[in-house]
Formats: sequence, structure tokens, C-alpha cells
Amino acid sequence: MWKSLLSGGDEEEQQQQDNLLDEPEGLCSLSPTQRLYGFAACLVAGFLCMLLSLIVFAKPIKFALLFTFGNMLAVGSTAFLVGPGRQVRMMFDPVRIYATAIYIGCVVVALICALWIHSKILTIIAMICEICALVWYSLSYIPFARRVVSQVTIRLFDTEI
Repeated sequence: MWKSLLSGGDEEEQQQQDNLLDEPEGLCSLSPTQRLYGFAACLVAGFLCMLLSLIVFAKPIKFALLFTFGNMLAVGSTAFLVGPGRQVRMMFDPVRIYATAIYIGCVVVALICALWIHSKILTIIAMICEICALVWYSLSYIPFARRVVSQVTIRLFDTEI
């Protein structure tokens, strides 16, 4: 503490705040093993929440909250691997900006349908859209995966013989 006061701690604090989201070590320094454990724990907790949401499927509010929380945990788990700043930058890359926007929009719509509208049908439709958006977003991290899926769906659903 005294060192930072004597050496002009304001600059040092500002630099640390600037690096908070940029560097994986921003908040605390985690070893690669700890990062993998954090990633795995978040991912498993997310999938567990999504599975538990199926138990309360008849109650759309609980279902939407558990499912959406599980979804966000699963997506956020990669922040342990690459750091939160890089994760946010990767989400808003030109390659996946639309997939991210649609995913976030579907999350918001699902929560609105469950919490304010209280419509089971609209909530289920919003959740299906959320799942599709999450799959499309996830495919954006695999090279050429979205192109292959698009071509397969065009061939499967093409009515020309």
C-alpha cells in the first residue's frame, strides 16, 4: 500500500483497471489447471441447470429461469479459458455478431414471455429459438461449420427433385 502511494498509485491503479478485462489474469491469477477446473465446473453447472429445468417444464417461469441461467453459465464458462475481455471481444467479432445478438435477444424474449406475459406457449417457442440461436452461435467457433449446416439444411428441405 505504501509503495503505491509513494510511487504514484493512481497510474498503477488505472493500469490495473484497464487490464482487468483485457488480460486473463485481470482479477486474479489462475493456473492453467485452475482455469480448466473453472471451465468444467461452469459448464457442468450450466448443463445441470438445463437438465433440472426439464423437471419443472410445466411451470414456465421456473423453467425459463433455470434454462436461461444454465445457458448463460455454459456460454460464460469459456471466459475461464480465454479471459472475460477476450470472450466479450470474440462474441462481438464480425463473424458472430449476428449470432450473439440473436442469442441475447432470444434470452431476453424468453424471460419476458415467462416472467411478464406468463404464456407457456410463447415461452416454449422462445426457448426453442434460444436453443437454435445457441447452436448457431456455437457453430461460429468451428471453422466452416455454419456453411456446412446451411448447405445440409438447404439440401434436406429443398423441394426440387
